[in-house]
Amino acid sequence: MQKFIIGIDTGGTYTDAVLIDTNTQAIVATSKKPTTHYKLSVATGEALAELLATSGATPEQIVKVVVSSTLATNAVVENRGARVAVIVIGFVKHFRLPVKAVVFVKGGHNIMGEEEQPLELDYLVQLIEGLKNEVDAYGICSAMSIKNPAHEMVAEKAISMLDPKPVFCSHRISNLTGMEQRAATAGLHAKLMPVMEEFISGVRLAMDGLKLHAPVMVIGGNGQPIEAQKATQEAGLTVASGPACTAHFGASHCKTSTGCLVIDVGGTTTDIAMIEEGHPLMSKEGCQIGQWKTHVEAIDMHTGGIGGDSHVFLDDKGAMYVGPSRVTPLAIAKDLPAVETWLGAAENNKLISLYPGVQNAPCKNELTGLLATSGSLTPAAIREKTGLSGIPLDKQLEQLTRQQLIFECGFTPTDALHVLGTISIGDRQVACKGAEILGSIRGVSKEQFALQVLDKTREQIENLIIDYVVKHFWGDTLTSFISTRNDHPVLGVDFSLKTPLIGIGAAAQYLLPEVAKNLKTTIFFPDFCEVGNAIGAAMIGMKEMKKIRTDESSLCR
Repeated sequence: MQKFIIGIDTGGTYTDAVLIDTNTQAIVATSKKPTTHYKLSVATGEALAELLATSGATPEQIVKVVVSSTLATNAVVENRGARVAVIVIGFVKHFRLPVKAVVFVKGGHNIMGEEEQPLELDYLVQLIEGLKNEVDAYGICSAMSIKNPAHEMVAEKAISMLDPKPVFCSHRISNLTGMEQRAATAGLHAKLMPVMEEFISGVRLAMDGLKLHAPVMVIGGNGQPIEAQKATQEAGLTVASGPACTAHFGASHCKTSTGCLVIDVGGTTTDIAMIEEGHPLMSKEGCQIGQWKTHVEAIDMHTGGIGGDSHVFLDDKGAMYVGPSRVTPLAIAKDLPAVETWLGAAENNKLISLYPGVQNAPCKNELTGLLATSGSLTPAAIREKTGLSGIPLDKQLEQLTRQQLIFECGFTPTDALHVLGTISIGDRQVACKGAEILGSIRGVSKEQFALQVLDKTREQIENLIIDYVVKHFWGDTLTSFISTRNDHPVLGVDFSLKTPLIGIGAAAQYLLPEVAKNLKTTIFFPDFCEVGNAIGAAMIGMKEMKKIRTDESSLCR
């Protein structure tokens, strides 16, 4: 019987799936569906159903489903996920992490594993009483817990008696020194657990609907498959899942002795990885994504909040910004109010709507109730009706987005491509109207505005590549200099790459050729590059199956 493996990649914008023959390794069918954030199983189910219908394969012929996701990466870049409190025990030097709270408690051990000072348990109890209604999970990091985890374990037990929420201890997930990185690693696992739980349950629900009962594996950031249950319990391991699959797919097409840079331009982020001698480079000290520098083993990669669906907005002076947050493009959004009735600069830069099905659900707070009765609103309209604006409104919107209750629409690079007639996957007229409105604020035509958006997007991708290469070879970052080099009144600086680029992702073919030209290098787009992450996941799955068969054969000799 012919057997197949399925690779799935769920991104912030699209859910991709591929069906590959395990014997010939031929790509039999592919599918690309818009990711349904309000219910991930919908897009996954549609993609899987299309694979089976196109190929004629039966559920019984599917031997494994291997999944990759950039949802964890995107959650970090966009600062979504669980609200986390990180408790640091026995470390004097204070530091910050991008979590709800970092609190410091006396205690900890020395390098010999001997107690430095007793754990300040009474103070810890007071902290938890104050935090338990403000957070969704906890991370604990105690000084030298890699030598003696006693204080972490006592703190974990104390928290569990006061609050049933998940607790992640650093000694279980990192055996390296470096308090800040270990604390960040514990916090990252806590932050991403609900993201990965929702993702895995969505995959299983979609498979159950199609009577697919093959085992499910998740690709970790180090490019190794992980059992689905472990991926949920140690969600931080998946933070570079998508980039790892990107790198493995790109590595299979890198034929030069100088290596390659693999650039994956998705809807939400752009991921960069380096290939040397046919293999993705691994990070020596753990991966860093956004503000999170961790001990999570992962490929050496760099992620930035710029992609095809990055939010394009103007401030009250008409200055343009692109990203890092993602919005639904005007051309793709359904049932929008007329763009001319709401789109503009500053607080009119986006429209906030309830997800389908939420309208009839019990209202969780004042804002969802307002959206249910008044319909979609801009931040300016919300301020007028509620008095909420600025940081308080942003925090509420962030929380509702995290809970998948609302989504935001606005102008994006995808809309700019529609305006110029480069792509036609949505409503070009709506995109043109948006470009006309925003262009008029800047005193340019809709076509000129679209070109400005794409130039800005390409410039940010170019800067991301340069920053990654500089950091990789010189161990430092020049982000602030690189991002402003084109605007400097005195100094002009150009960079060139001596290594080729491999482009992956739905938006790559429209954005990267000009980037490669500016960097004075070449670019190659492999066949099926628009679903490269899903193919990379399946490739890793097949490699694991081959390894298992080889090991079994050795045992039988």
